[in-house]
Amino acid sequence: MSNAPAIPELLLNIARNPITAAGIPLTLGVLSGLPTRKVVRGQWWNSLYKAPLQPPGYAFGTVWPALYLSMGYASHLTAKALDAAASNHTTDDLNLGLQLYYAQLGMNFLWTPLFFVAKKPGLALINITALTGTTYYLTKLLHDATDGATTLFMAPYCAWLTFATYLNGTTWYLNRGRYVRKFD
Repeated sequence: MSNAPAIPELLLNIARNPITAAGIPLTLGVLSGLPTRKVVRGQWWNSLYKAPLQPPGYAFGTVWPALYLSMGYASHLTAKALDAAASNHTTDDLNLGLQLYYAQLGMNFLWTPLFFVAKKPGLALINITALTGTTYYLTKLLHDATDGATTLFMAPYCAWLTFATYLNGTTWYLNRGRYVRKFD
């Protein structure tokens, strides 16, 4: 018997279906990003000092949907591997991997409101640092358990999160103390 707690059946069923597995993160990402458009046109965002490697705004609308679909498909591959798992060790890793997947999805969903709506880049930096670490760990954990299949879909997300953490951290560092109450 496995020692790891099983992932709730609802979350496992979402991941089992490739449409819902990819659609849930995409939908959550779109919903989370809706308020961003207004904020990036406003005074607060436009007054901030930005990272030297800050990409143009349209890049985010291109990159994130692809990453959401990719991470969602990785969750689907994980659920398929879990259904076919032969050993308790593999089952434990896959269960934990899916639990961490949903945890990182929640952290991902919270980042945009923290940064753009609450205008708290420091708090968002804590969130994205935890998100990035969790995502790297779950990618490593799932690599062996899925014979590397999920890594192909998670590696671009890990790379982008690293870059996004740099952008968040640099923006926080360059603007610390400037925006606390200025534009609320």
